[in-house]
Amino acid sequence: MLIALIARDKPGALHIRQENRPAHVDYLKSGDAVQQAGPLLDDAGEMCGSLVILDLPDMDAARAWVDGDPYGKAGLFDSVELIPWNRVIG
Repeated sequence: MLIALIARDKPGALHIRQENRPAHVDYLKSGDAVQQAGPLLDDAGEMCGSLVILDLPDMDAARAWVDGDPYGKAGLFDSVELIPWNRVIG
């Protein structure tokens, strides 16, 4: 099941993102769940959130994946959405 994870950072939390980025990237690469991933950018080109496409069996597995993300553990996110996604191109 493909799931889009859309997370928005808390305002003023860029330092949390930067401090935890190496652990987050290691987590992204630690298994086969992540199909695509990258930061969301604000109008100034600064990182302000995350978009991750996960391939997992179900939403419970996606929630468990989110719970293990170093960004979430560090309190970076203001909001997190998990939305079933259908790949059409790519």
